[in-house]
Amino acid sequence: MTTRKREPPPSPRGRGEGWGEGQSQQICLGVVTGPHGVQGAVRIKSFTEEPEHIAHYGPLMDETGDRHFELRLIGAAKGVVIAHLSGVEDRDQAEALRGLRLHLPRAALPQTEAEEYYHADLIGLEAVLGDGTPVGRVRAIYDFGAGDTLEVARPGASSVMVPFTRAVVPSIELAAGRLVLDPPPGLLDENKA
Repeated sequence: MTTRKREPPPSPRGRGEGWGEGQSQQICLGVVTGPHGVQGAVRIKSFTEEPEHIAHYGPLMDETGDRHFELRLIGAAKGVVIAHLSGVEDRDQAEALRGLRLHLPRAALPQTEAEEYYHADLIGLEAVLGDGTPVGRVRAIYDFGAGDTLEVARPGASSVMVPFTRAVVPSIELAAGRLVLDPPPGLLDENKA
């Protein structure tokens, strides 16, 4: 979940739920990055606002919904959480899950408050200027430490990184599938260094 920034005092930063396409029926909460130890534990890169919250929503599933996993956290290390997944008993089984994206049905997530958005809701939105001129589509959301940044893919031009602030993104219209940009001078210039 992300909270749009206001200037000058920033509101709390969110971490990305990551890979999603618009109003998806599933939200990817994390990805298995590999095994941890020899007893079947896995390392998970969590996309929840607080990494350990990945365990708060109940069983997670693979992308197809065919496999479900109960998750029990056992620790954290270097940007990942360490967990046991139900049915995973040894290192070989844990290794086989490397790259597995862990999803949750959208309905199982809490409703967002005003000015809060799930990253999956923003990815894929059309980005337009205030006069309706199309700019591109939101491709990804990054958190480089100072606040969320939208990557807007532009047709026929390189992508542009847009600060996710009220000043630069004054309007988000989820139902219309778009967000409005008010970029500072030069932000959309193609010949920037």
